[in-house]
Amino acid sequence: MQRSYAIGDVHGHLNKLRAAHALIAADRTRTGDMQAPVVHLGDLVDRGPNCRGVLDFLIGGLAEGAPWVLLRGNHDRFMQYFLRPGAQPEPARPDLDWLSPNVGGRETLASYGVETGMHPDRAALHAAAVAAVPQSHVDLLEGLLPCYRRGDVFFCHAGVRPGVPLDDQAEDDLIWIRREFLDDPRDHGALIVHGHTPVQQVTHYGNRVNLDTGAGYGGPVSAVVIEGNAVFHLTEEGRVPLTPQG
Repeated sequence: MQRSYAIGDVHGHLNKLRAAHALIAADRTRTGDMQAPVVHLGDLVDRGPNCRGVLDFLIGGLAEGAPWVLLRGNHDRFMQYFLRPGAQPEPARPDLDWLSPNVGGRETLASYGVETGMHPDRAALHAAAVAAVPQSHVDLLEGLLPCYRRGDVFFCHAGVRPGVPLDDQAEDDLIWIRREFLDDPRDHGALIVHGHTPVQQVTHYGNRVNLDTGAGYGGPVSAVVIEGNAVFHLTEEGRVPLTPQG
């Protein structure tokens, strides 16, 4: 039976990410499966206190050969583009500034020792950010995947554009889409495992599973294990089966 793990939005909370990995480690011990991939659904950075630590943790795990897959979330792309020459805006949402209080870029930069209020203009702040963020972190952001498919499960950050084949999905939709996807009950050709839109608890909607339990707003970083068509929420007490709603 094919087994996959997935972890929802992290938003700079290293301790919560470590806790999610501890639950996966415990499940691996029970199953004896040390090679099933762990798919991180993106939004690794922004809002939380230790964005730098999160990226260091992930880089370290990959360097040790951990079977981890890292997907790009919209917040990760905010950071990715800001660090490029000219502090480029997020291409799908040029109306949003990464440094706006509701986005979380200031917290991310603070984790690298860059205080946004200490620089006279955006150019100076960009220069300070580029100097502070290690190249390994830039490389990680640039190398994040837009999506990942394994058998009958399709992992992405936000969701998919209904009616568009999974192989033809646009990255802007994969990291930004909401209502058009969330409100569509159709079978998308695979079970879609995603985050991006916070929910109170991990929820199986039949055609999709939402793992974003609001880590950026005080909630946990959640993890699941998927075996065939069965999805289980990983908790301190062990696996909790997720029954499709509707």
